[in-house]
Amino acid sequence: MERADRASTRLRAASGAGGGGDDGDDLESLRKAVEYFATVKERTPSNGNLHMEAIEGIAFEKGLLPDAIEALLDVAMSGRLVDRFNTRLLKCLIPASVVPESAVTKAISWMCTRKPTIHIQVLFMRWLLTVFDLLNSKKELHSLYGIIFFYLQNDKLCPYMCRLLYLLTKKDNVKRFRVKKLIDLQSKMGIQTHLVALILLYKIHAPEYVSLVPLGKPKNFQVSGSLWKKAIDRIQNNGYRHLAEAPSLVNLTEPPVRKRKRKMHRELIPVVSSAPHVTQLSRSQMQNKTFPLEQLTTFSQLLQNFDWIEFPAQMGSVLRSPLLLHYINWVKDDSALLRLDLWLAQTLQEEFADCNGESMQKEEEFTEFLNIIIRAQECLQEGFSCCEDFVFKSLTLWDSSWCSSQILALLTRIPPSSDVIYLYFDPLKKLFFTSSVYFKCNVIESLTNLLVKWLTWHSVCVAEMDKEIPNVLQSPQNVTLSGLVNSISELVEFCARISIVALQMEAYNSLLLHFILNFYETVHIGLQVNRKMFQQYNAFVKAAVSCLWTSRSFAHDIHPMGIGIEYNLLAQTRVPDSKSSFTIVNHPALMGHAINFIQQGWPNEKKRLHAIQGKVWNWYVEYLYNQGLDGLKLFLEFSIHTSSSSQH
Repeated sequence: MERADRASTRLRAASGAGGGGDDGDDLESLRKAVEYFATVKERTPSNGNLHMEAIEGIAFEKGLLPDAIEALLDVAMSGRLVDRFNTRLLKCLIPASVVPESAVTKAISWMCTRKPTIHIQVLFMRWLLTVFDLLNSKKELHSLYGIIFFYLQNDKLCPYMCRLLYLLTKKDNVKRFRVKKLIDLQSKMGIQTHLVALILLYKIHAPEYVSLVPLGKPKNFQVSGSLWKKAIDRIQNNGYRHLAEAPSLVNLTEPPVRKRKRKMHRELIPVVSSAPHVTQLSRSQMQNKTFPLEQLTTFSQLLQNFDWIEFPAQMGSVLRSPLLLHYINWVKDDSALLRLDLWLAQTLQEEFADCNGESMQKEEEFTEFLNIIIRAQECLQEGFSCCEDFVFKSLTLWDSSWCSSQILALLTRIPPSSDVIYLYFDPLKKLFFTSSVYFKCNVIESLTNLLVKWLTWHSVCVAEMDKEIPNVLQSPQNVTLSGLVNSISELVEFCARISIVALQMEAYNSLLLHFILNFYETVHIGLQVNRKMFQQYNAFVKAAVSCLWTSRSFAHDIHPMGIGIEYNLLAQTRVPDSKSSFTIVNHPALMGHAINFIQQGWPNEKKRLHAIQGKVWNWYVEYLYNQGLDGLKLFLEFSIHTSSSSQH
């Protein structure tokens, strides 16, 4: 009753400030409706439908203030009304600004009395998870961690409670008895994604308590909140949210007209803001040493208030602030990253699950959202696990015609694993061969960037081994050194296979060849090779030298300079004079230069190409160098020096 009186008083004061127009009438009808449900004693009130329609009309159009939400939630969870009215009350709890934490803690206390039915409890949990980031505080909710954990025993509530615990869990909450309980539940229910996710979170906070985890990676929580989410996004993005900050103004007042042009796309990412209990209570702020996020605008402020910064209520808003991303990178708060990853997974699933490039506006929103994620990953130097799932699903349906640069950029953050070829590269191969040469170049470039990141991890791992640190690479997947090397080898082999076919398909396109060579330049520069690989490389160099210089490409002797091939096989090729057909004079790629050299040097004589030998050979080499063949010059000077010193 006390809560209902406060809500009624505030609404009565607001209706007086709203004037005598439609807003005042709406406020008065809302006040009467809240007061009616708070005081009615019948389980099926006779005038319930009339007042319910008034609440629903206002809630879905302009949202409800915190006091109204608190009063109506208390009515719905008390079990005084039949479930038909309780369900409708819960469905119309659309906040215009924030959700008071006291309303949630009171609702959980009603659950302990078993007065609300299980259907109402499940509906309440779905609503709570939807508005979790809108809570004005979570301190009291954290104090109920043990009670929330108790409800894991209920089969219907378990998925929702797991997700709530996932959002609330801190290192202090991880206890040995809770780990044992989760493992017992898992053995009873089998592998459940919500239990696996919570166990993995516990393992991050306290690895000494969790020795084994289920194989595989848990999928995202499948908890639908679309019942309220679309209405909340529409109301809060339309400008009603800020009006609730002043006690004398209610959500029913029209938002002020903005002079700037309205954006075409929706604001999917929340604005960075501290919880209201931080921004409004300056005295409490001084006591708790909490720095308001709205005032964080410079890097020097971040350094000065480093220990007083508190993550925002809506975790997705950190994507708007490079300073907060730097803060996450420094403090290494795994729970913050997990909350952000969960928010991204929800948004990708609920907002863009049906995005296929047919709607131009939808594609623009999608592209902008993916660009923000990519910039965040670059800042954090770490990928989000939800993006791995998104890329995996996209590659099976993607036609490479929309958001190609964004999806390929996300691909460069895929971590090394034993099944990375099967999950990501095989679906990509089908697109690669059926797309244009420019898309092929983009794919090779993305594979090069992915290789650079994996080689960076490899160098870090080797450096840690030199310092006698355990042979485990500190990545989100804890990849071993051998596993990382295997992944790099598979990536190089995959790129080799698709490159050979692509060059044949595109008639050895120069642009494609440039990107492929850039990939392989990265492999010799970045990878620490062994003796066997050097020997194989030197064999290739000798074979190239024998082709271009010594005319012993396919000779058999005790000191082979080329590639040994039987004479009968050479005869089957029907290449005339196969021994000298690939020298710098007769090679198909250089024969034109040789003919021009003869014509320019002896214009009145009929010299043939075999005349290029001895001193003329040296003149011809200088001629080739003057034609701008710098790569050939570098290769020959280096290789011939090596060859001459080996007495061959």
